[in-house]
Amino acid sequence: MNGETLLKRAAVKRMETKKLHILAFGAHPDDVEIGMGGTIAKYAAEGKETGICDLTAAELSSNGTVERRDVEAKKAAEILGAVVRCSLGLPDRGLFLKEEYIKEIAAVIRRYRPQVVFAPYFNDRHPDHGNCARLVEEAVFSAGIKKYQTGQQEAPHRVKNVYFYMINGFHKPDFVVDISTQFTVKMEALNTYRSQFEKTVQSVDTPLVNGYIETIEARERMFGKQVGVNYAEGFKTKFPILLNRDLLGELE
Repeated sequence: MNGETLLKRAAVKRMETKKLHILAFGAHPDDVEIGMGGTIAKYAAEGKETGICDLTAAELSSNGTVERRDVEAKKAAEILGAVVRCSLGLPDRGLFLKEEYIKEIAAVIRRYRPQVVFAPYFNDRHPDHGNCARLVEEAVFSAGIKKYQTGQQEAPHRVKNVYFYMINGFHKPDFVVDISTQFTVKMEALNTYRSQFEKTVQSVDTPLVNGYIETIEARERMFGKQVGVNYAEGFKTKFPILLNRDLLGELE
């Protein structure tokens, strides 16, 4: 483990505890923005406390640098209205199911005590995204066990629900969130990641610099069309969602 990683992890451990309504995990900075930036912005605008935790600094990305990506990530979080953004500094392309990593993620969950946790959907072309989901799922369970030790002092915390957002995939969602009003905010947040999405003469030719944001826009437009709104973000869940209102919706 290098000195830079140790410093990053120490910085996370010194963070002030802040209770969140929503805590979204991503393998890399920009994952959360791609999959659910509009949802973060929507709930933040409604006064909910939202946060983002990146497991890695994306040090193996083909374009950009860790330092530039960090600046972009902080700016994107500010645009979305997230009150917390942290990075655990775990190894990019090394997100394997290790107890050490589960403990670090569980400690973050206990620190911020979110009602709802989000993670990438398991089925994705990038292995880090699926591995992130598995680590978060394990950590959510462990964070609620009283005798589970993370090496830190936070009390156990049980998350109410865990949902999964899509990054590269286009899957049939179990539910969607209307982000029509927040769509421009989502695009603004994504466009802060110029190191990843802007094609230049110096950039490595990857899918991200070849119309990737336009693909995300098309997906969100399609999900929105399916439910009669302009744009929506789709989510997967392992358990049924309880509806506490008339199935016919709002009746006049």
